[in-house]
Amino acid sequence: MTGERTVLVVGHADRPDAGVLARRAEDWLCGNGCRVVATDDDRRILGLTQADVWMPDLTPSLALSVGGDGTVLRAVKLVGEKESPILGVNVGLLGYLTAVEPPAMLDALADFFAGRLTTESRFVLEVAVHSTSGVTRHRALNEASLEKLTAGHTVRLQMRLDDAPFTTYQADGMIVATPTGSTAYSLSARGPILSPLMKAIVVTPLSPHMLFDRSLVLASIETVEMEVTGSRAVGLAVDGEYLGVLEPGDRIVCSEAPHPAKFVKVHGERFHDVLKSKFGLADR
Repeated sequence: MTGERTVLVVGHADRPDAGVLARRAEDWLCGNGCRVVATDDDRRILGLTQADVWMPDLTPSLALSVGGDGTVLRAVKLVGEKESPILGVNVGLLGYLTAVEPPAMLDALADFFAGRLTTESRFVLEVAVHSTSGVTRHRALNEASLEKLTAGHTVRLQMRLDDAPFTTYQADGMIVATPTGSTAYSLSARGPILSPLMKAIVVTPLSPHMLFDRSLVLASIETVEMEVTGSRAVGLAVDGEYLGVLEPGDRIVCSEAPHPAKFVKVHGERFHDVLKSKFGLADR
């Protein structure tokens, strides 16, 4: 390898084997002319002694995620709009977003830097949060979810599509998901499974108290707005990270983000093969 390559290493804090793998990757990367960077927490928890401190203005050549899907989501957040490819090493359970198992990690790194691997782009939602404190923007690879705060009560959420009123949902909450997120929280709410290669928006109600209880699959160019109505506040989470409370009158606007997330493909498996494997589906 010639020239400096910067690799961001992100690991699972609660899995000791993630630290072992991260240190193994660090040794290999540094020994092959790469610069390794990590957040202060990852350097400490994973025991990375050769890594420099991650700075948000850096554009890594690769982000190496050692953990489960949650760790991949954290890598996506750190990379942000830079479109740096992400390679996931599965130290979790299902691992929809991870590309390789631990024994194949070093071979995958060698193949990536030798130019033998390709990448694929994933649709990302931009979630604009409008509240009395102003407007904040977040990126969601999986979903934005609005949920009730009190057991035994429903909340009211008015949905607008492309600025036109659609309907008001009375439910436990709502999920606005990407195709990648269709196998995450949305799936547990009985939402449809979409190929991650699609560009679409999936809106799924949580335990709706109304006759219309179906998911909507919308085009990527459409805009989904959810406003908190009625008298009850809701909690907002983006990709599983709790962002706080939305009061009546607050709203989120979800649309296609200008920059996708990129993932390294290792085995050339189709999404359908991964789905069959994760759910243990038989050929017949």
